[in-house]
Amino acid sequence: MKTRPRAFVLGGGGARGALQVGALRALLESGLQPDLMVGTSVGAINATYLAVHGATLAGLDGLIKTWYDAAAADLLPANYLWLTMRVLLNRAGRRPNHRMRDFFVTHGLSPDLRFGDIRGLRLILVAADLNRGHPILFGTNPQESVLEGLLASTALPPWVHPLEREGQLLIDGGVVSALPIEPALAQGAREIIALDLADPREVPSAEAHGFGPFLGKLMNTIERRQREMEMALAAARGVPVWPIALQVERPVAIWDFGRTPELIERGYAIARREMAHWQPRRQSGWRTWLARLGQWRTVI
Repeated sequence: MKTRPRAFVLGGGGARGALQVGALRALLESGLQPDLMVGTSVGAINATYLAVHGATLAGLDGLIKTWYDAAAADLLPANYLWLTMRVLLNRAGRRPNHRMRDFFVTHGLSPDLRFGDIRGLRLILVAADLNRGHPILFGTNPQESVLEGLLASTALPPWVHPLEREGQLLIDGGVVSALPIEPALAQGAREIIALDLADPREVPSAEAHGFGPFLGKLMNTIERRQREMEMALAAARGVPVWPIALQVERPVAIWDFGRTPELIERGYAIARREMAHWQPRRQSGWRTWLARLGQWRTVI
């Protein structure tokens, strides 16, 4: 018996998303199954693939192959400074959105697929609307396009331009919820397993100055505060969150897909280690629940 519904929450982090793939294998091998998957940015890619192809070990094998293909495709070129200048000068040329869209379609995401067509679990993808300044949750409307939701959740400048839709300016969901615990709560999650790709080692040192270090510190501050508030909200609602912090010895740049095999292996090992620490607490929680159930039965 398990608390329902259980959500797998997958945060953003570019190429570090390969760590989530390994962690997902550990979760599925242990018999943990999601009723709801909520993803932001690269977490949205991983969540979408498993929701569409099955949250099974066979589905995961397909996701691993997709990651190897992404590394070969160089989806986030390392020359991001050059790309930024071209965007600022309005000389971006053929928009990278099309490149991402083609990649998703090639790997089995039909443009005709709607969220209501997904069976076995619910899928929620998080984007941010810059025009109105709030999150957009794709998947609450079963008629919405899964492909459109995924493109919005992964629209990360300078690589991918924001998407314009019915007065909205949609961008990567990490802007509003880098680890989307609050969206999972809003969709009724009663237990959350959160795969966090944040790496504080990327934050520039206190001595670093200039606009680049300033922007890095700013984004880190915003993301940390988001996580703290969303974790506090879950605690206030009595929803247990089982976090897995996915970090490796050497920091990984968000565009460095060349370390995919290593990261998948490390993500698996990290998740197995963390889950070993969970078990006594999870069992204790169930004993408390069963004791309360017994008291209730005695009363009636």
